Amino acid sequence: MPDTASPVSRRSALRLLGGAIAVAAAATGGSAPPVHALTGADRGAGPRVEALLARLTLDEKISLLHGATDPDPLGQAGYVPGVKRLGIPPLRLADGPAGVRVTRHATALPAPVLLAAAFDPELARRYGRVIGHEGRALGQDVLLSPMVNLIRTPYAGRNFETFGEDPLLAADLVAAEIEGIQGEGLVATVKHYAMNNQEKDRMSVDVRVGEQPLHELELRGFEAAVGAGTGAVMGAYNKVNGTFACENKTLLTDILRDRWGFDGWVMTDWFAAHSTKRALTAGLDMEMPDGTHFGTALRSAVTNGSVPERYVDRAVRRVLRVMDRFGLLDGSAPPRPERDAAAGAGVALEVAKAGATLLRNERGTLPLPGGASIAVIGPTGERPFVSGGGSAHVVPDHADSPLDAIKSRAGTVTYALGEDLFGKPIPNAALSPALDGEEQRVTAGKTWAYDGTLTVPDADEWTFVLHFSSAPTARPNVLLDGEELFPLAPGYGEYFSGGLVSAAPDGLTVRRATRKLTEGTHTLQITAAGGDTGQLFRLRRITGATRAQDVASAVRAARTARHVVLFAYEDATEGQDRTTLALPGNQERLIDAVTAANPRTTVVLNTSSSTSMPWLERTGAVLQMYYPGQEGAAATAAVLFGDCDPGGRLTQTFPTDDDHHPLAGDPRRYPGVDGTEQYSEGIHAGYRWYDAENVRPLFPFGHGLSYTSFAYEDLSARGHRGGLDVSFTVRNTGRRTGVAVPQVYVGPSPDLRLDQAVRVLGGYRRLTLRPGQRSRVTVRVAARTLSSWDPQRHDWVPGTGRRRVWVGASARDLRLRTSVEVGR
Repeated sequence: MPDTASPVSRRSALRLLGGAIAVAAAATGGSAPPVHALTGADRGAGPRVEALLARLTLDEKISLLHGATDPDPLGQAGYVPGVKRLGIPPLRLADGPAGVRVTRHATALPAPVLLAAAFDPELARRYGRVIGHEGRALGQDVLLSPMVNLIRTPYAGRNFETFGEDPLLAADLVAAEIEGIQGEGLVATVKHYAMNNQEKDRMSVDVRVGEQPLHELELRGFEAAVGAGTGAVMGAYNKVNGTFACENKTLLTDILRDRWGFDGWVMTDWFAAHSTKRALTAGLDMEMPDGTHFGTALRSAVTNGSVPERYVDRAVRRVLRVMDRFGLLDGSAPPRPERDAAAGAGVALEVAKAGATLLRNERGTLPLPGGASIAVIGPTGERPFVSGGGSAHVVPDHADSPLDAIKSRAGTVTYALGEDLFGKPIPNAALSPALDGEEQRVTAGKTWAYDGTLTVPDADEWTFVLHFSSAPTARPNVLLDGEELFPLAPGYGEYFSGGLVSAAPDGLTVRRATRKLTEGTHTLQITAAGGDTGQLFRLRRITGATRAQDVASAVRAARTARHVVLFAYEDATEGQDRTTLALPGNQERLIDAVTAANPRTTVVLNTSSSTSMPWLERTGAVLQMYYPGQEGAAATAAVLFGDCDPGGRLTQTFPTDDDHHPLAGDPRRYPGVDGTEQYSEGIHAGYRWYDAENVRPLFPFGHGLSYTSFAYEDLSARGHRGGLDVSFTVRNTGRRTGVAVPQVYVGPSPDLRLDQAVRVLGGYRRLTLRPGQRSRVTVRVAARTLSSWDPQRHDWVPGTGRRRVWVGASARDLRLRTSVEVGR
């Protein structure tokens, strides 16, 4: 219980502590004071922790260093049992990049990439508070989030779970979100440390990266998380410069502990441990989700003397220190609150509107007039796309259909599917013997079998779509011409199959297989087991002919409406990367046909990351909504009809196509060759590469349109010991209230002989201005942003001399410029 004698609650104290650390970090250019100098990170953890450590047996100590089976599971990702004899409670650990991932209902927040598009650390702090509050309400103690790996490749399957390609923005947002999470009493875990920038070969790829890009790009967000007081760090799967991240002393001790002063604990990503002694002595503290290396193997190593027990004590001390800090050892943690679903929904709606990014708006296509006739096209127009797949999946309180939200605002609304996600029944006439493939029920304990033929009238590409009620590993076996259509994916691949396309509207699990079929007869064999509870399944198809019918229906709807809102999707998930920037399926042809029929077409993108748009010039407008969470329908409608300004800006550069981005054409950069990947672009990641190579992107970093217009005026810049102060005026020159996100960029130092970018983001500000309103803005560019990492000195060096400064609306829309002298 809280200390009633104190006027400040533990929760408030946590918030104040996080804020104090952040202020200290900002005052020193983004680097928090070393915790060693303040508390002695590994020299002691306070009398309560040291007393407990002295009383713990070796087996009890080891039990705190690895995951175990939860006797009362809530669907969370991990569990550490605690030591009941000494009053050390268990820990429950839940995924939560966009809301708390358990089997119970939680607020499904917009994807972090949509949050980041708002360029608003205070909103990130409130986002974190929702997750922190709900995590504790749902019985959790540790949140396995936020993720702060930079977007390096547009193909990475988890780009939607992180913040963007720029290290400054990522650092600001991760620090603010952690302060929000931990201010509610939930331990945050920043991940994945480090260089986990792709899903392809993530368990084994060896990332070769130089010191300068390592520190200037990827590590800056992790350092900010430590500065914000994160309780835990999750080690990555991949290797870094030849050594697995979870046993990499350079990362876990030299940088994380000795340089940054981190005094929390480091856990593995799930099944990312590879050793016992090497990992523990390098600085790993906890193996998840089991004890393969930190269980019996660790006990044996201590017993036979190959691992000194002091390393076990060190790891246990780190875990207990965080538990003590959060009041979990003395009962002073505040009581678990009730969920506040309404408050969570309010923040989810605010974030989705704030991050909505208008990429194109020609001929006044948006906002839509209230009484217009509108054709809504696309599967995600009818079916809400809440989140991506994998660790980001949340069971939402509700998720409304965008179609219904638009119907409530418009005059006449028609709907056309356009792109089929779940297939159409296979005609009975095509199957011999006849088979009703729609509702096949298999009784528990029984096995059902079909042995027949499928007759294809014309050569065509068929996508077979299997819907089934069993666990993925017990699904029906379907053989076409003797080939298994739906073989089980290796490892955890079966559980990382997408956030949208892997479940049918009625909840059945879905798998797909595409084959080019010749005209004529093909053998078809199906075997399905009822298991303990029985099974329901159906087998459907999507063909070239059915796609053409869907497009034709969409074109008819587009021609009869004044406006078209076409929803397009791309379904990303943990565990697999994308293979192209193009929209999947038949969507490009669908957009081509619909925009030809009606140029007043707005394309709403529910995608994870950047998308190529060969159809762009034929559209009226393009609205990027990413994965907007449970309130996505309301937020999308609010932006479409002009209730609010689209407030988002891109936190990643959109390439024109698969051949024009930093990693294109070089497999050594991505996905790697012979298990090794070279970060040979160095510090020139994201928009920095486009500037260095003079490549024009489809849309630049920071881009986003408003329903009004803004003028930038009266720029001045002044250097001081802490960095630069850049001042300018922003004026709303339009007729509507709108959101501006002015961005400050800084050029290279003439005094450094290190590799430097053409320009880097130095700061930004989010403003809401009424028509005619002006605001004088001062953006402070921190000394850290003006510095470079010197691999010879193994330290930061100041970027002195006269440096150029730009202010603009994106990395390519630079409205004002000046220069300023930067001293030491």
